[in-house]
Amino acid sequence: MSLIKPFPGLRPAPGRAAEVAAPPYDVVSSAEAREMAADRPWSFLHISRAEVDLPEDTDPYDARVYARARDNLSRMLAEGVLVRDPAPCYYVYRLTMGTHRQTGLVVTASVDAYSGNRIRRHELTRPIKEDDRVRQIDALNAQTGPVFLVHPSDPLIDETLERIGTGQAEIDITASDGVRHELWPVVAADTIARLTQAFEALPALYVADGHHRCAAAARVADARRGATPGDGGLAPYEYLLAVSFPHTQIQILDYNRVIADLNGLSREDFLRRLADSFEVTPSTAPVKPVRHGTFGLYLDGAWYHLRIAVSQIPLEDPVGRLDVSLLQDHLIGPILGITDPRRDERIDFVGGIRGLAGLTARVDSGEMRLALTLYPTRIEDLMAVADAEGVMPPKSTWFEPKLADGLVSHVLA
Repeated sequence: MSLIKPFPGLRPAPGRAAEVAAPPYDVVSSAEAREMAADRPWSFLHISRAEVDLPEDTDPYDARVYARARDNLSRMLAEGVLVRDPAPCYYVYRLTMGTHRQTGLVVTASVDAYSGNRIRRHELTRPIKEDDRVRQIDALNAQTGPVFLVHPSDPLIDETLERIGTGQAEIDITASDGVRHELWPVVAADTIARLTQAFEALPALYVADGHHRCAAAARVADARRGATPGDGGLAPYEYLLAVSFPHTQIQILDYNRVIADLNGLSREDFLRRLADSFEVTPSTAPVKPVRHGTFGLYLDGAWYHLRIAVSQIPLEDPVGRLDVSLLQDHLIGPILGITDPRRDERIDFVGGIRGLAGLTARVDSGEMRLALTLYPTRIEDLMAVADAEGVMPPKSTWFEPKLADGLVSHVLA
């Protein structure tokens, strides 16, 4: 099976993309989705978060949600808001956020490659979220949220995508958050063949965001493969919807922490404990770390700069040397007593897109006691963890800009 293959995408009809495009389903709450979709009848949120069309107390995992998503998709098809391309193709997808620009390729990627670790992961998944995506795919008979993949930068791929991206885009919209989304179909057979071959030569692809969507696609493929044996691995369900970007163009922001208390310690005792692993220096300005191994602490209205001792960094361990691991292993766990940050309600995570003010406001309000700022995880570190078949700590990466839902979907029939 080829690592990637073209497919006949389901897309907004000409001129309808701005009406359809929506944030990824998993970055908005039900309440936020309901508000965003209220005056947008063709928003893809009516499919990706179909509880917006049901009573406010509806459980997002209720069977009625998936049924309504199916009905809404059928309605958008019947009204001609969404149309399917007549032949398989790839799509060049460009995201522009301020001065940052990244250009990737919308593909379907092999489920077998994911199961065989050629499409490499770095996160654990939760069964309830996997189940949700399985039910969504089965209800729609389509994959509607692309997986965000990263590939090692390759001159042929990068130059081909940039060249295609110099032409007039078929979709060119700017979302409410100011991010520009552009899309170019790739229909020329020779270009499709070159891109397929170039991806086939890559050692691996990496899941940046979308682990639950990958796992769900693999489960759907397993179930359908068993129900319809003998398809030779060519059925649409053998591939998952994805957008792959070169690793050199990825933007990862810091993913910071706020914590509710000092685990019974006084301020003085807490700072004294920190000195066992960190050099602690008061700062007259907010601390936004600019290098690996440094952190910011905001406590009682004051900022501190923290630097971990080099001797504490396990340089040969791709997971242990991450800043998120160093902070967890030397501060959050042993000093603050939060050993399971996935489940402990004393800790919360704040994406760097919200700025340092998003941290200090929660501390100054009394909701949280302290904030910790980190240097962003590098994409090379993510790839190293995935290559080692390791698992990154929770909330290690915050990718910006986000992909849009609804611009291209993959129908499984």
